[in-house]
Amino acid sequence: MLANMAISLIMHKRITTTLAKAKALKMYVEPLITRSKTDTTTSRRVVFRYLQNKYAVTELFKEVAPKIADRPGGYTRIIKLGTRQGDAADVCFIELVDFDENMAKTPKAAKKTRRSRRSKGAETAPAAEAAATEASATEEAKAEAPAEEAAKAE
Repeated sequence: MLANMAISLIMHKRITTTLAKAKALKMYVEPLITRSKTDTTTSRRVVFRYLQNKYAVTELFKEVAPKIADRPGGYTRIIKLGTRQGDAADVCFIELVDFDENMAKTPKAAKKTRRSRRSKGAETAPAAEAAATEASATEEAKAEAPAEEAAKAE
């Protein structure tokens, strides 16, 4: 079963399965992908021993290996999809990381911080401080005017 799933993953680049099978497949296929980085007769024979499909082996060594050549590990990604309605099994899809066109094309969103309230308060704070200083300046001016008149009268 794992060999068939590995062949499907290599050929289609993404398959949908249960979470338990995807985790088992990840442990099965990642060493094979690592082995495919070196294109030698020995590594092809070792991979063929696991897969038993020459088309999948060719695909792995010709298309997959060049894309993951500089990656040190983590060639697959598991994304949970929820539960299956029939038996409530956790369903996910497992895919090869460098072959997901949708994830590669989307620009990374700006990192949001949790201090959004504080930053809004900080933006309004200078305006509030300016208004407060204007108000205090006018109050001081009003307070100084009677004091000046009293000083002149003396």
